[in-house]
Amino acid sequence: MTGTITRLPDLGWMLRPLTEIPGVRHAVVVSEDGLRLGHDSAANLSGPVARLSVAEAESLSAACAAMAMTGRSTGALLFGRGVTTRQLMMETDQGFVLFTHAGVGAHLGVATDLEADVGLVAQQMQLLVAKIGAHLSSLPRDEAPAT
Repeated sequence: MTGTITRLPDLGWMLRPLTEIPGVRHAVVVSEDGLRLGHDSAANLSGPVARLSVAEAESLSAACAAMAMTGRSTGALLFGRGVTTRQLMMETDQGFVLFTHAGVGAHLGVATDLEADVGLVAQQMQLLVAKIGAHLSSLPRDEAPAT
């Protein structure tokens, strides 16, 4: 059996407007099943993660997908099946992580420091999703043929 592996386009370039907001450290576009579709880090960062490597962005993508599933499950428990989770926010002692739906099968995650204007970041995330939602969508994969 032979097949072709297609490389997903890296959508990190679309995240530059977010990583230019003061206080934003990193942004990642994630497929619903946890694949990294793109990532970007703000310029001139310091600290433990000054620039997301591909490996770190892939790990973050998997974690974000798990976070989205947890949000969906929690929403279903509280509000019934079919509820849509629009946005999640996590606060740590070092900063915030905002996570939002970004099109069919895609999510957008942004990490900030504590000084970031989280309201502005959330607003800019929604504007970005509205502008380029079609590019941020990841359609479900075809099922593997039966063997």
